[in-house]
Amino acid sequence: MVHRNRMNRRAAACLAAALVTLAVPAATARAAEEAVTPRIDLKVLVVDDGGSSVEAITAELRDTGVPYTRVELADDSRPVIDAAFLSDTVDGRPRAKYQGVVLPNEDPFGAGSAEMTALAAYERAFGIRQIDAYTWAHPGVGLDYTDNGGYAGTLDGTEAAVTDAGKAGPFGYLGGQVAFEDNAVLIPESYGFLGRPRTGYTSLVDAPVGTGRASLVGEYVHDGRTELVVTFGYNQYQRQFRLLARGMVEWLTQGVHLGQSRNYFAVHVDDVFAPDARWNPELNCTPGDYDCAGGEGEGSTIRMTAADAAYAAQWQQTKGFTLDMVYNAGAGEEWKAENGGTDAFTDRLVADRARYRWINHTYTHPFLGCVQDTSTVPWTCAVNAQGATQWMSRSEISAQIRDNHNWAVGKGISVDRSELVTGEHSGLKTLPQQPQDNPNLAGALADNGVKWIASDNSREPQQRPVGNADTVPRHPMNVYYNTGRRTEMADEYNWIYTSAADGGSGICESNPASTCLPEPLDTETGYLSYIVPQETGIALRHVLGNDPRPHYVHQSNLAEDRILYPVLDGVIDTYRTLFAANTPLVNQRQRDTGVELGRRAAWDRALADGRVTAYRIGTTVTVKAPAGMPAPVTAPEGTRKQLLLGTTAYGSAYAGTRSAWTSPELLQSAVTLRLPG
Repeated sequence: MVHRNRMNRRAAACLAAALVTLAVPAATARAAEEAVTPRIDLKVLVVDDGGSSVEAITAELRDTGVPYTRVELADDSRPVIDAAFLSDTVDGRPRAKYQGVVLPNEDPFGAGSAEMTALAAYERAFGIRQIDAYTWAHPGVGLDYTDNGGYAGTLDGTEAAVTDAGKAGPFGYLGGQVAFEDNAVLIPESYGFLGRPRTGYTSLVDAPVGTGRASLVGEYVHDGRTELVVTFGYNQYQRQFRLLARGMVEWLTQGVHLGQSRNYFAVHVDDVFAPDARWNPELNCTPGDYDCAGGEGEGSTIRMTAADAAYAAQWQQTKGFTLDMVYNAGAGEEWKAENGGTDAFTDRLVADRARYRWINHTYTHPFLGCVQDTSTVPWTCAVNAQGATQWMSRSEISAQIRDNHNWAVGKGISVDRSELVTGEHSGLKTLPQQPQDNPNLAGALADNGVKWIASDNSREPQQRPVGNADTVPRHPMNVYYNTGRRTEMADEYNWIYTSAADGGSGICESNPASTCLPEPLDTETGYLSYIVPQETGIALRHVLGNDPRPHYVHQSNLAEDRILYPVLDGVIDTYRTLFAANTPLVNQRQRDTGVELGRRAAWDRALADGRVTAYRIGTTVTVKAPAGMPAPVTAPEGTRKQLLLGTTAYGSAYAGTRSAWTSPELLQSAVTLRLPG
């Protein structure tokens, strides 16, 4: 037995030696290969000429979370772009400091410049790609001149399309059509050049010219370099750019970069169960409001019916979209008591409760800030005998939150106590009358476990803390709370957006942030013909801008003429026409948006402070961020994340890539991703 064990040990030793002998050449070969494979830092170089096209790409990088270094050509103290600026050696390995280069055009430094020569050599040496943000059609970018089957001029209303190569490449997330905006018939909005491809050029987006087609965006491979050639001008807000922006970044970074983006759309319906006051076209104000002269007392109100509730549920099912019902149970109970003790609307909505998301909007929708003195217009904060501001108390605020939550629980409604929308976003600072939060608000939020409190994006677009909670800014939709009919909506819109000479309030003339309509809208047709397209376009701009902030409207907009649905249909239907099935709308709840905004702010600070290191060596990506802070990373399909033992599929699929907020795994100090191939 002893002899056999000794023989087994001797055999094991021989086997181990043999394995080591066999492994050494492989390990040596791998080490040798790694020694010559360059490190490419995950950062983009932007050479900025001050034009709108470079600004648009820069905005996309910033808003997506992609780090970049910007060199302003007009800055006399800017660094010289030479070999030392672009690359060096780290730990004995060649390092490319930038994974992609954005230029205003194919050669912004001038013919024969040393800087362009250095950039070209750098791109060839490390396989770095370059975007020519806006140039003209000519052989220097792989295109024929426009007089050879091309076109030069305005592009407003042009129906461009993604080519087969574009769909198979960086623009595979699009449905196919890229229509150029034409918002003002008399004002040119886009100019560009359509050119026919030459050898080495692959068109990715083209448009009709005569009986043929010519390119607007394409890939030009030449002299060992690859450029994305864009031959139309744009800004960061135009839909044609917003559609292509994601693909431009994916192309530039070869599908591997820090940052991620989604197309978000969520809609909060405020005042559910409560009636909303109605606009009065004769008084041009809302009776019952303190500033409605001649409309003192209660005016007509708008409230959904059981039929409206049934329609909402059916609409959601048809559209595959979920609304957030932001409810005031106490206001509903008051209405019920005043109307015979029955409420078919509430019964219907509660019966369908599982079809919606629900958010606490306080029990009776009171103003939770200072005590309002409405004896003057505008109102002011009431003060006591000592001149101190009078505030709603912590106990009163807490009761409003608690009672509303408890009502929902008693009805079997699933509601997240961490989410809250206060009436009129009250309790938070309201400029100019209330320049600070109600000092009792933070404590009341803590009493009820509230972590996410809604704010008005038009007043406070940035997330901020309120005690231990954080705000979630919401976009107000221009579908007014005091309108349930199309004619009312058009009338109030006219009052706000027409000049005094045309019978409006003149607010549009005195407010520098507003513009006046050229003439009043027809109150019978103006809502559908003008306001709906306007609001659809604004909401789509948010959706296409990687903006997770929810939009908010009111229950009155789902009643009577149900005026909200044409806007929602416009957003959802247009979106699904523009995008492929692999890029769905992200319809998430308030708390998830709060988390997303908080992560983005922390990420932006870490990038600004230089506390993020990320690079790629061959098929391995390494990301080091501050401890405890997840990093957003986008990578191709098939990417695996390194675990302590083995790997797992990385991230979630979106727009043809994989992405996620990710952190190091157990016993790791960095995120390590293994790219396919």
